[in-house]
Formats: sequence, C-alpha cells, structure tokens
Amino acid sequence: MSDIPAVEVSGLVKDFQPSFRGAKVRAVDDVSLRIEPGEVYGLIGPNGSGKSTTMKALLGLVKPTSGSCSIFGKDSLKVDSRNDVGFLPENPYFYKHLSGAETIKFYGKLCGMRGAQLKRRVDEMLELVGLKDARNRRLKGYSKGMLQRIGLAQALVQDPRLVILDEPTAGVDPTGSREIRDLILELKNRGVTVFLCSHLLEQVQEVCDQVGIINHGKMVRQGRLQDLISLQDRTELVLENPTPELLDQIRTLTEITHGVELISEGNPRTTLEDLFLRETRPKKKLTRKRRTSSSK
Repeated sequence: MSDIPAVEVSGLVKDFQPSFRGAKVRAVDDVSLRIEPGEVYGLIGPNGSGKSTTMKALLGLVKPTSGSCSIFGKDSLKVDSRNDVGFLPENPYFYKHLSGAETIKFYGKLCGMRGAQLKRRVDEMLELVGLKDARNRRLKGYSKGMLQRIGLAQALVQDPRLVILDEPTAGVDPTGSREIRDLILELKNRGVTVFLCSHLLEQVQEVCDQVGIINHGKMVRQGRLQDLISLQDRTELVLENPTPELLDQIRTLTEITHGVELISEGNPRTTLEDLFLRETRPKKKLTRKRRTSSSK
C-alpha cells in the first residue's frame, strides 16, 4: 500500500445554521476515515445521518466547520485535488436531447479531451457500461438503469484514480443493479479507488473492502468488512466427511481420526444488514416495574 492514502478525512465537523437566529445543526460530528489506493469503501447510514455531507466535504463542495479532508494528499478545498476524481451524484441531471455518445463526448470535452483521444474514450466508456448498442439513442428514451450507467461513464471519462458514487443504484431494477455492481468490481480490478454511499446493504457487502456506519453524524463502526461481520463470541468448525463419533468430541477426535480434515476454523459471520440495524437502532431503556400491593 502507498504511504499516501487515496482519501483521508480527519476529525470532520460540519455545522449548518438553518436560519439567521436558529440554532446550529451538526450534520457531521468528528468523523474520520482512511481509504487506501485500490480499495472499495462503503459508507452506510440512515437518511439524514451525514453521508452526503461527508462526501460533499471531501469533494470541496462544502467547507468543514473543523477538521480536514484530502484526496491523494491534496487538501479537498484546493481545486487541483479533484483532477483525479470522478463523481456520480444520487440524482444526476443530463441533457435529455443528447444521445449517449454525445453526452460522454460533452463531458470528455469538459475534461480537456479532443480529437482521436476523445473519440476513443467515448467508445471505451460505452463498451465498459454496456451501452454500445444505445450510443445514438436520445437520453429521454433511456431507462433509469441506463441513465445511471451513463452517469458512471461520465464519472470515468477522464480515467480518474478515485470514483465517488452516491447511491449509484437508486431506482434501478435488480438487473441494472447487478450490472452496476459488476462495474464497481471491474473498477476495483483496474486499481481504481471507489468511495461508495449506498442504502443497499447487500450491494455493499458484495463489493466493499471496508465499511463505515454513520449515524446521527457520528461514525459508530468502521473497519474491514470481514472483521465487522465476524461474531467474536462464537466459533465454527467446517469438517469434511465427519464420522458420527467425531461430532461428539470434535476437537479431540479431529487429531486422531484417520481420513478427516479440518477445512477451516474461525468466527461465524452475521450479515451487514444485521450489524447495521444493531448499530443504528435506538437503544431500548429498561424500566423497572413497581410491585404494588393492595389491602382488603
């Protein structure tokens, strides 16, 4: 791994003041995270938990109240920090009268591409997102899933080292969602760093190396996915061809029973969904019932 992280957020705090005399609202409260180059990081949390604000601070779209954000070692508030970043917002807006190819070409020109390089990149992006056959169709005739894939294409057109995706499968059918997940895995295979924000926990569990759970503006859990969903208070043994006797004394008989192999040993895992609910549900307060007595 590189000494310089792809993304580093340190002690991020962001307050908003809804009105002139209104009390400040803290959207993000002392959030820190680090993403190494080539990793896929999933940030998950309930609505209003601070996910989008964290992403906007990283992109330099909002100024932190305190703390800092950097991309490949550059301060996010500096314009040049975004030279290596592609971004797909939750609800991207496109010019519906343009075709798929024209849309990618438009964004390529914004990134300074021209001539043969631009034409080659348009073809590559349409191939990558599976819209080669729809390149000449107007976007007004595209489905939601196709529009999301065009959004991914524009985010990737300048060949960024970091891609930030805010709810990339929002409103997309299962087939389209699967295609977008496959694209994220393809980006990972190419060494692209991905910062993903999603409500679809199954999607996050399939593609992410690290996960952060944010709730009420605070990072409540984060770490390697496999560590987070591991149940530390349990152990499971996976055996090949166990005998009935072996089931009675697993650990002892494994060492002395011929033909039996202990395939793996470790902690059984919960699901990311269960972990998420456990960390974000309000804690129930225990109340002690009073014992009452009545006299005749």
